[in-house]
Amino acid sequence: MKFSIVSKGDKRSNKIMATVKQYLTDFNLIYDEKLPELVISVGGDGTLLEAFHRYVHRLKSTAFIGIHTGHLGFYADWVPEEIEKLVIEIAKTPYQVVEYPLLEMIIRFKTERKEIRFLALNEATIKTAEGSVVFDVQIRGEHFETFRGDGLCISTPSGSTAYNKALGGAIIHPSIEAIQLTEMASINNRVFRTIGSPLILPKHHTCLLKPMVDRSFLIARDHYTDTYTDVKSIQCRVAKEKVRFVRYRPFPFWNRVRDSFVAEGEEVHKA
Repeated sequence: MKFSIVSKGDKRSNKIMATVKQYLTDFNLIYDEKLPELVISVGGDGTLLEAFHRYVHRLKSTAFIGIHTGHLGFYADWVPEEIEKLVIEIAKTPYQVVEYPLLEMIIRFKTERKEIRFLALNEATIKTAEGSVVFDVQIRGEHFETFRGDGLCISTPSGSTAYNKALGGAIIHPSIEAIQLTEMASINNRVFRTIGSPLILPKHHTCLLKPMVDRSFLIARDHYTDTYTDVKSIQCRVAKEKVRFVRYRPFPFWNRVRDSFVAEGEEVHKA
């Protein structure tokens, strides 16, 4: 099997990367950065996002697994103390794969520029540095609302625990093929009105955002941000592609949610 490793870049993560690479090559696995079947992320969730975007063109052929060297991550199953066990699992055990849905965003322009399509594992956000974001929000081809506010966050189920949660969005299990549209500081008064609640759209529903005021937009996909001008529309929906994660043992989503947001508080309460 061919494998690759993406490291956070700090001293500890690089040391673990070197160790894992040596162990796996000793088991006659092939290190191949161009065409890996397995990508091992060493760091945190940000490192796995980097790995995902590095190999986003190979999602059908590449699966991911994470070793977290910082705080407990949502995408990292293993800790540094388990490296030897993980290496043996990779070398000797057929792995299971779980698939998570992704967000597809297509940006179209007023000019004849070619449209831009990208995928996000966590979320995409749309903001502007030129006042308020004003969008005609269409769902399934029909007008839903006119949004005015700081911006919008469109998240995947696996990304629902990230920025989306901080905005008051719902946590969605990643087995549900959906995207979530969450507002950032919407303007609601006697003149302007939005739904004010996160919207969860199934995979067969498409959301189209049409700018109603000429702005340049800061559009981020996961942790990559670019500025776009002359935007005609932004289309959001569940992507046909999925991300594949390797599992050698159970890693229940709700356990991760509890351990990340609830468990420590419960321990303090008991004390």
